[in-house]
Amino acid sequence: MSYVSNAFNIFITVFAALFPIVNPLGGAPIFLNFVRKCSPDVREQLARSVALYGFLLLLGSLIVGAQVLLFFGITLPVLRVAGGVVVTAVGWNLLHRGDEPANRAEGEELDDVRAQGEAFYPLTLPLTVGPGSIATTIALAASHKPTWRTDAIMSAASLAGAVAGLLAVALTVYFAFRNAPAIERVLGKNGTNVLVRLFAFILFAIGVQIIWLGVRDLLAEVPR
Repeated sequence: MSYVSNAFNIFITVFAALFPIVNPLGGAPIFLNFVRKCSPDVREQLARSVALYGFLLLLGSLIVGAQVLLFFGITLPVLRVAGGVVVTAVGWNLLHRGDEPANRAEGEELDDVRAQGEAFYPLTLPLTVGPGSIATTIALAASHKPTWRTDAIMSAASLAGAVAGLLAVALTVYFAFRNAPAIERVLGKNGTNVLVRLFAFILFAIGVQIIWLGVRDLLAEVPR
């Protein structure tokens, strides 16, 4: 049961950390502005493609991102502190920024032909999955590095929970972008802003927790 609980906790942590950065609800109106000239079928296909590309980018960051940094001699506690600072800064900026979604820009509307070739860039990277979400995923991977040498089952449960969290984020991107016209009518700017602020505070707290884990490990290495 502890394995299931661990997987569920990591799932919640990953989803709560990435949701306000990816911000599917806030990004849906921006996506709609780009593809407003496209047919409904093409919009749905683009929403599916953006969700898939975003999931693969985040999955790659989760699996190999931390290992690439460690390859250059950056220790895990230092990586945790640095990643925690990034996560905390992103959460703080989201809490205090204006109503417009961060790191997004209005763009030229796409027709059916052009949209097919721009599903990855710029619709996925950087408009949906940007440097902030990639850095956050690497930091989360470092802070929840599984002890596979001692407990392979716990490692598999941790990885399953993290991948499930990424998949949940990708699904919210798909449904939000597919239903962008309805979201634009129902939520409005105020509703979207409240939801983003709530998850931004959770993200800030997660960043502080990651920093503390790194500082605790660094203090443990200091000779008494």
